[in-house]
Amino acid sequence: QTSLVLTMIFLSFFKTLVGKEVAVELKNDVVMTGILHSVDQYLNVKLLNVQVVEPQKYPQLIALSNCFIRGSVVRYIQIPPQHVDVQLLQDAARQENAPASAAATTSKA
Repeated sequence: QTSLVLTMIFLSFFKTLVGKEVAVELKNDVVMTGILHSVDQYLNVKLLNVQVVEPQKYPQLIALSNCFIRGSVVRYIQIPPQHVDVQLLQDAARQENAPASAAATTSKA
C-alpha cells in the first residue's frame, strides 16, 4: 500500500517535468541527458534529443536520438534545481503522512 502511494507521488512529480531536460543515470553507469517526453506508473521514461554524457566511453550510443528506458534499470534521475517544485513535494508528503499522524495521536489518547 505504502509503495503504491510513493510510486504515485513520484509519478505525479515526474509528470510535472515532461518537456524539461533531465539526466538519467542507469545502473550500468551510462548517463544520458534528454527532454523528458513521458513517464508511466512503472517509472519507465522516454527521452527525446538524447545525448550520452561520456560518448567516448559509449560510442555505440552516439547515434541514439530518442530512447525508452525501463524504470528498473534507472539508478538516478537528475533534475535541474529550477524545475523542482519543493512546495508540491512537501504538500504531497504532508498529505500522505496526515492520516498516519492522526491515527498515532488517537491511539496514544
